[in-house]
Amino acid sequence: MTSYLPDLSGHVALITGASSGLGRRAAELLSLAGARTIGVARRAEALSSLNGVHALPWDLSDRDSLADLAQAACAPYGPPDILVHAAGINTRETADEVTPQGWDTTFDLNLAVPFFLSQHLVGGMKEKGWGRIVNFASLQSHRAFPGGLSYGASKGGIAQMTRAMAEAWSADGICVNAIGPGFFRTELTAAVFNDPERAARNAAQTCIGRNGEPEDLDGPILFFCSDACAFVTGQVLMVDGGFTAK
Repeated sequence: MTSYLPDLSGHVALITGASSGLGRRAAELLSLAGARTIGVARRAEALSSLNGVHALPWDLSDRDSLADLAQAACAPYGPPDILVHAAGINTRETADEVTPQGWDTTFDLNLAVPFFLSQHLVGGMKEKGWGRIVNFASLQSHRAFPGGLSYGASKGGIAQMTRAMAEAWSADGICVNAIGPGFFRTELTAAVFNDPERAARNAAQTCIGRNGEPEDLDGPILFFCSDACAFVTGQVLMVDGGFTAK
């Protein structure tokens, strides 16, 4: 675990997609930094194994339930002032295979949930005069990958939505930024890492020469969730080893 932890005592963090992958890493990290942390995901058993994190099992695909989720998230510790939107889905449908159902599912979870859940909770941040919202962008916010039309379109939307949310709310002390991970080994990228040749090609595409490890996300997450980014908002930080630089 990283040695450069800020003190997030007194803050309440809500992380979606906290049962696995980068969302799980973020939940563990923010809890270790002192934030009272709430993890949201569908899988209750996986959430319950998170040390120091209040588990809040929830099906984020039900957009009509987000107001109830926001209310439930305020119950343990009061209104969250840190939101990390790590939940996501990639249906990996080619352009000729994209279905209306797959499109709607992708956009609901990847794009609509981060906005509407933030909208429900931003009032508490305004009252405090302090808030941090971290969206998850992607390599596909900038580049087109095979089988990623709807996913890439949703992640392109995340980049613009992050700027628009920052424009709307930053004057109230709420910094809104996004992290664009490169290739990290998670459940969402299992298809990539199950193909060693493909994983090696992706590593070679980076400037650093390797794919991401979970701890590579620690610094950016902590920066965007702390006072350190008080004058940074509306930005998309690519944490990709230089993949998008080549």
